[in-house]
Amino acid sequence: MRRSEFLQSLLGLALASGLSQQSALAANNLKMLVPANPGGGWDTTGRALGKALQDSGAAAAVSYDNKGGAAGAIGLAQFVNASKGDPHALMVMGAVMLGGIITGKPPVSLSQATPLARLTTEYNVFVLPANSPFNSMKELVAQLQKDPGSIKWGGGSRGSTEHIAAAMIARAVGVDPSRINYVAFRGGGEATAAVLGGNVTVGGSGYSEFAEYIKTGKMRPLAVTSGSRIKGIDVPTLKEQGIPVEIGNWRGVYGAPGLSPAQRQALIDLIVSATKHRSWQESLEKNGWTPALMTGDAFGNFVDEEFASLRATMVKSGMV
Repeated sequence: MRRSEFLQSLLGLALASGLSQQSALAANNLKMLVPANPGGGWDTTGRALGKALQDSGAAAAVSYDNKGGAAGAIGLAQFVNASKGDPHALMVMGAVMLGGIITGKPPVSLSQATPLARLTTEYNVFVLPANSPFNSMKELVAQLQKDPGSIKWGGGSRGSTEHIAAAMIARAVGVDPSRINYVAFRGGGEATAAVLGGNVTVGGSGYSEFAEYIKTGKMRPLAVTSGSRIKGIDVPTLKEQGIPVEIGNWRGVYGAPGLSPAQRQALIDLIVSATKHRSWQESLEKNGWTPALMTGDAFGNFVDEEFASLRATMVKSGMV
């Protein structure tokens, strides 16, 4: 008997013996597609969720596949084309993917996959390399206004929240957003290395990705993109510094195309169970993530609304 047939037999026996489909799914391995290179926010989120799924007993094992590039569009294409109907497949995604779809117009659509749950919201932080000649956002903005191309912004893929935030900052201070010098990296690890190496003027990312370098003085924080100061983080907001910009970076998880309602609900139940476990709560605290659980159709509607809102913002900022 082939392995796939054997697993299907186990699933059928579990259901026949009165176990829920959730329990049956937990008896098998889950596969997590991370549409980014290792070391970034999606990778950290996917592996934290995978650990919580295992620690809570919601899944026996979780395997990971990193497929970075094009703000997640390359990974999305692989997921859509290779995982149809697979009730054990998951994909991490978030606001960055929506921006990438808007700017890149990939051949596949997020609507082909199955929305399961929004997990967290995180705000970006803009930082300077430790040896930067600038000392404040005011000084950086003054140079941006004088010579937009001289400020090299480093961050995630084109269309990422830090890219959008940089364009919004430029627009807010009277600079044509199309003139900003933005350098896109395929993952958080590459962006971090660029800042540490002084290869960009200013770097942007989720706070958790830069936190350890800020604490050790290897990066100097300028501002966070939240509406008010983040608890436990002594960094001023852009709004405090006279720049009316606020943007959040939420992350979630999708299932494969073509899932039945029962399969979809079973996966949602597994995820909700995992988010209640101490393992997930520890990850929230460690990474400075704000819990933002939303599931099923409510999450799907939220994504649609976010897509429209982001597109409008990017049009105003001259990005599309």
